[in-house]
Amino acid sequence: MFSLILTMTSGLFQFLQFPGRSNKLFVMHFLRIRSIFIGFLALVISLPILALIASWLEWNSSSAQVLLEMLQTVLPNYISTSLWLCIGVAIGVSLLGTMTAAAVTLFKFPGQSFFEWALLLPMAIPAYVVAYAYTDFFQFSGPFQNFIRTTWEIEGRVFPEIRSLGGAIWVFTLALYPYVYLLARTALSERASHLMEAARLLGAPLSRRIIRVALPLARPAIAAGVALALMETLADYGVSSYFGIQTFTAGIYKSWLVLDNRIAAAQLASLLLLVVMLLLQIEKSAQSRMRFSNVKLSGTASREAQQIQLSRRQAWLVCIACSLPILFGFILPIGFMLKPLFSSEVSIPWDRFIDWSLNSLQLGAATALLAVGVALLLSFSLRQKNHLFSRVTTNLVGLGYAVPGAVVVVGLLLPVTWLQQQWPDSKIGFWLTATSLGLIWAYLVRFCAVALQSVQSGYARIPVSLDDSSRMLGVSGLGLLQQIHAPLLKRSVAAAALLVFVDVMKELPVTLVLRPFNTDTLAVVAYQLARDERLGEAALPSLALVLAGLLPVILLSRSMKKS
Repeated sequence: MFSLILTMTSGLFQFLQFPGRSNKLFVMHFLRIRSIFIGFLALVISLPILALIASWLEWNSSSAQVLLEMLQTVLPNYISTSLWLCIGVAIGVSLLGTMTAAAVTLFKFPGQSFFEWALLLPMAIPAYVVAYAYTDFFQFSGPFQNFIRTTWEIEGRVFPEIRSLGGAIWVFTLALYPYVYLLARTALSERASHLMEAARLLGAPLSRRIIRVALPLARPAIAAGVALALMETLADYGVSSYFGIQTFTAGIYKSWLVLDNRIAAAQLASLLLLVVMLLLQIEKSAQSRMRFSNVKLSGTASREAQQIQLSRRQAWLVCIACSLPILFGFILPIGFMLKPLFSSEVSIPWDRFIDWSLNSLQLGAATALLAVGVALLLSFSLRQKNHLFSRVTTNLVGLGYAVPGAVVVVGLLLPVTWLQQQWPDSKIGFWLTATSLGLIWAYLVRFCAVALQSVQSGYARIPVSLDDSSRMLGVSGLGLLQQIHAPLLKRSVAAAALLVFVDVMKELPVTLVLRPFNTDTLAVVAYQLARDERLGEAALPSLALVLAGLLPVILLSRSMKKS
């Protein structure tokens, strides 16, 4: 895959880079054309986001009436539900992520090395798949409540309704706490053990060391992880729709599909985008504050900064505390889905499953190739000339980071609808809604930022002095990319392609709205089967998505071990 990506990018650069140097005027014109092409590419990818912002210029009485009616009826419920959902998820992921990160970082106990990577496993399961699994097991007619009623001869409901706001908070907490765990663990592993050892020598008890040393050290990381978890919560459609929770995202879909008012839907989507951008700014601000000393400790100091050895009872308590998130977030959902899958009452449509898998694989592979190619093009251009234009184009492409799928869909359909109204015979609407072009476009809007972030992190590890030395030796332009950067970027490009591929396979709201006829993916089929209460049949595509999600988790755990 890397060779294919590099070949495509190299061909693009050969097109965009003039080989001769004799005619300066021609070179200037050619460089201008290259800049125009890169600017056009960035504009196309960011167009749905810009269209949402521009929707406020089309304010009219019809959209105002729709918004006023929604404000008087359903919008307060949407806002309050989303607010309580965010508060519950924020509390849950911060407590669970911080507790587990502190346990594996600060303390020494049996199974510590296992829990370091096993606590990442819930990240492999999409939140809506966890929702399907728990609903099948804990609903009124599920095996858990039937067992309780049969064993103790109890009538009626014996377990709270899983399809509720509390159930959604439970599902999101289990699925998203690894964001906080990852960042908090990284922050604590830098200097926490040494600083806590210093605090111990000064006479501070364990509780005071954790409260006054460890937690302040991890506070920016916790804030960043919570912001990422909340962005995922706001971007969700599968869990809220399946549980019947009226969130802000549901209001956007209702404005567009039910009330048939694209301007009102766009304006609601822009408000949600504003909230997401605020969370993104909080996350970036928190990340910027995570700066720790890189001074290596001496051998003696390193030995003194040992992790705290727990007693047998304390070690058992910590093991149980670390096992519970893995049990409820990964093992039980997998078990709940495997049971109906192998039931004699469920017939597995293997032929249709292959079609769904091929559709998911094709869309994921195509988007991964394009996203990584765009990321390489922009990153290399920024590497060559770090001027205002390069920074602006890169930031435009990065606008789609953590933008909810509902927002992307509305933002994409706005310009398409306008163009179709202006030129009815152009068939623009057909090509973007009846084929996979519009779907891949929406994927690029959402996930180009993921590829760009990974490729730029790879470039950050390549010293600029290496480029200067290469130019002095006569290697520049495309040769610099092929001979110098490419071997050093293999891991970053592979990670970027893998992350985009898996994200596309798990993406639900964009695929649900924009997919062409007879192009169902694993995510869409799992949602539709679960919605129709065919949870046994939904288990197979759900488990396939979990298997795909394990790939980046394994990659992440290996990279953390190397670091």
